[in-house]
Formats: sequence, C-alpha cells, structure tokens
Amino acid sequence: MSTLYHADFVEYDEEQDDTFTLDGELGVIFASGNTNATSIKSSLKSEHETKRFVNHYWIEFLYKESEVEVDEEMQDQTTAQRLYTYFQSDYKLMQENRRLFVYGDYEDDRFNGYEYRSSVAAGWSQLVWKNEISNFRYSVGPGYAFAKFDNGEKADSVDGFIIRASAEYHYIWPTGAKFRQFVATEAGDENVKSRTETSLSANLFESLALKLSFIVQHNTKPATDSDSLSTETAVTIVYRFF
Repeated sequence: MSTLYHADFVEYDEEQDDTFTLDGELGVIFASGNTNATSIKSSLKSEHETKRFVNHYWIEFLYKESEVEVDEEMQDQTTAQRLYTYFQSDYKLMQENRRLFVYGDYEDDRFNGYEYRSSVAAGWSQLVWKNEISNFRYSVGPGYAFAKFDNGEKADSVDGFIIRASAEYHYIWPTGAKFRQFVATEAGDENVKSRTETSLSANLFESLALKLSFIVQHNTKPATDSDSLSTETAVTIVYRFF
C-alpha cells in the first residue's frame, strides 16, 4: 500500500526563497469639447510566495465624472465609482504544485444597485505549469456569497452557497511584454456572477510599463435597473515597486 500511494505523499522539498512583488497601476483620462469627463483608475497588486504559501492581494478603484444636462443646465456628476478588492492564499501540499486555497473578496459599486457584495470560498488549487515564458493555474471550491441592496435590505438573490472557479494564464515575450487572461465564476442557486480580464502590457523602462486591459462583468440576475453585462476598457501605467 505504501508503494502504491507513495507518489501522492512525497514531500516537495525544492528550496524556495521567499519572494514579494508589488505593482501599482494608474490611469487618468480628461476629455473636453463635445464631452467633458474625467476618469481615474488605480490599483495595487501583490504576490507573496514562501516555502508553504502563495498569497495574492488585489485592490482596485475606478472613478468617473461626466458633465450631464440637468434642468437645461450642464452639471458635473459622478457616473462611476467602484472599489473592489480580493485576497487568495494557497497552501502548498507535499506533492508539487498541488494546493489548498482560501479566498475572499469585497465590492462596493455605487451604481450596481448594491450597497456591497462579498464572497468567501475554499477548496482545491493547482499550478498546472510554470516556466520562464508562461504559467497557468486554477482553483475551484465551495463558498458563500452575501450582499445588501442600496436600501439596506438583504439581497436574497445573492446570499447563499456558491461554487467558485477561477483560472489565470500568463505569457511573457522575450521583449518583456506580458499577456494575462483571468476568468472567475461564482455560481449560486439564483445568480451566476462572472468576471474576466484580458490585459497586455509592454515595458517602457525597467520598472515602468504601459498596460491595455479589457474587463467584462456579468450577472444573470442583476439588481433592479442595473444591466446584467458591463465592460471596461482602460489604458494605464504600471510601476513595479519591487
């Protein structure tokens, strides 16, 4: 028996030095003329890897102010405002690239009909492969989602047990340009929430890059008067602190 199952319990003892990365992202757009608008997008992304854990941190902020006509007068109004953050910690098992994860996120979007939305999950994670030019990982497991509407009432269509699955792929060209594709889905009894992000970045200097990103968010049962599908396209500057 020990021979049959030996491969599943051999400890992966390759030396692993602790690593920590922190990237800051900022994009600001001013438009004038036929349309007056100001858009700001910023985020911080970090990854901390030790011998036993891989921790991912993300916080993102979006703000947009546009000039709109109110009672035959032009006024500046906030037309988009969102704070989104998540954390995932992967615990490395004895077998190489096999992991267990815990995950949590929080979203405060002023214009999606909710006061807030949040979810937690835990389960299985795996780094399918990782080499000098690309890597691919996924995670899947059960969790719980909860939310409140803007009026303070409990969002029964969101609250409840979910199955969360995510996948992330990275590719790096010899020039230093990077491609990232991220997909995540939370499926509950009454609502399925999905988020995808496709991005391409190119180095400007050693620690500075120009990034083009496209984000798609979809809810099968959105809050009242909210669209089920929303998209976001951004051009930002990324700075790697370390």
